Amino acid sequence: MSFQMEHEKWMSDHLRRRRGERLDALKRGHGYGNRLFVEQIWWPLAGHFHGLHPEYEVKDWRGRSYFVDLMWVIGGIRIIFEVMDFGSHGTDRTKYRRDLNRGLFLQAQDCSVYYISLDELKENPSFILSALRNILSPYLAAEFGVKRRVLKPYSKIERDLMRAAIRHNRVIRPAEAAREQELHTMTVIKYCRLLVEKGKFRAVPRGVSGRIIYYEYVGSIQSPDLV
Repeated sequence: MSFQMEHEKWMSDHLRRRRGERLDALKRGHGYGNRLFVEQIWWPLAGHFHGLHPEYEVKDWRGRSYFVDLMWVIGGIRIIFEVMDFGSHGTDRTKYRRDLNRGLFLQAQDCSVYYISLDELKENPSFILSALRNILSPYLAAEFGVKRRVLKPYSKIERDLMRAAIRHNRVIRPAEAAREQELHTMTVIKYCRLLVEKGKFRAVPRGVSGRIIYYEYVGSIQSPDLV
């Protein structure tokens, strides 16, 4: 099905299920920038809108409600995308401070928050697409596996190790990863072995001894199954 048809279906579903301020926020908020993001970035990445929520209501550190542009919920994982233009904060220092505090608070609540420049989205969407593909590929892989019901859920440590491997040219060395992730080396080895069982890592031995010297991420970052 085309983006246009799926987008209309997605929006209609959310509009139908919302009431009051949540409905008003959706009507006001899902404008040009947010639509451009889902068309130019989200659709090429995921090819669907499962788990993606426009104008999602969250609480700030004061317990007050506000709405983030887009929230992707996959299992217990919450990932936020905020599309921001140059004038998002205006000249109001209080608003600038409050917006940054909200992002910091959400990350403290175990949400991942990604700020997207509207200018970059209009002028260089390929950069944003490439960056988010690398960042989100472990989550997309897990989401794809859940849909197929063949992949066991990934723990936070497993996702962090897959992302670390992508950052380090697909290679995880347990001692180095332990320092980076602030974990014990044996803990890293344990989760690397689990990822080998799940088909995401490959153990690389050394010489005749067969001692494992590192693990290689074998998931395809740009696999057609994931984008």
